[in-house]
Amino acid sequence: MYPIERVEALNAEVTRMTVRAPEIARKIRPGQFVMLRIDERGERIPLTMNDCDPEAGTVTIVFQAVGATTMRLARMRAGDALLDFAGPLGNPTELAGARRACVIGGGLGTAIAYPQAKWLHEHGCEVDVITGFRTKDLIILEDEINACSARQVIMTDDGSNGNKGVVTAPLQQRIDEGADYDLVLAVGPVIMMKFVAATTKPFGIKTLVSMNPLMIDGTGMCGGCRVKVGDEYLHACVDGPDFDGHLVDFDDAMRRGVMYRSFEGAAREAAAGRVASEGRDCGGSAAAGAVGAGADERKGA
Repeated sequence: MYPIERVEALNAEVTRMTVRAPEIARKIRPGQFVMLRIDERGERIPLTMNDCDPEAGTVTIVFQAVGATTMRLARMRAGDALLDFAGPLGNPTELAGARRACVIGGGLGTAIAYPQAKWLHEHGCEVDVITGFRTKDLIILEDEINACSARQVIMTDDGSNGNKGVVTAPLQQRIDEGADYDLVLAVGPVIMMKFVAATTKPFGIKTLVSMNPLMIDGTGMCGGCRVKVGDEYLHACVDGPDFDGHLVDFDDAMRRGVMYRSFEGAAREAAAGRVASEGRDCGGSAAAGAVGAGADERKGA
């Protein structure tokens, strides 16, 4: 069993959880993920590492309560324990050697972008971080990112924080100003990563994107996490999750990403019904986990 040491709500939709897993904490690197299972009847879900403390033996994950399992996970508290917490899985992000980098996070992808920016900063790289959210109330990790970046730009869809627009606008502006990036990293919705890659391609800037397709076992056996990269299909779990953004077929990834949406919706509704029933039984509220629009229950979600 893997004890939960700390649980914190980052906003109305997102939870940060610290789990005691000493062996994983000593080995995991930015970009890698774990497969967890709450109990013997639970499903396996992949969540990317947000932070780790090798000395304390802990790994931190950040997730949004949008599916059956993450809704259950959001209701757990310090002192509870997870049955399975396997990792590290996937390949670490290739960060060594970067001098000037721009790390871009969209929504919950910011939680995955943070450890990458932190590692780059600690290894002498000048880091700009651009993040995007639907509204200012959903902004996460602003202070943590400030501590490991030379510049931070936060965009919102509705402009509620004073910066309305998409993440590619400040990226293009920095490139035009002569930022001279040798690495751009993008983590977030597939459509966002597609346009980040399109922005950097004319300038030949190395661009890595973190792909989050449906994943079942996390070890390359099921084939569910295939991503078309150039002329071949690769597995996000063992070949990725990071790939060359200029080679990824994002349209194919988006088509594959909605294949099981009806099943995911049914599972979410069933889980919400169980939460409501338990709330009534306890004489309390059913508001145990918010459901975010357009999100999914995969890495970082």
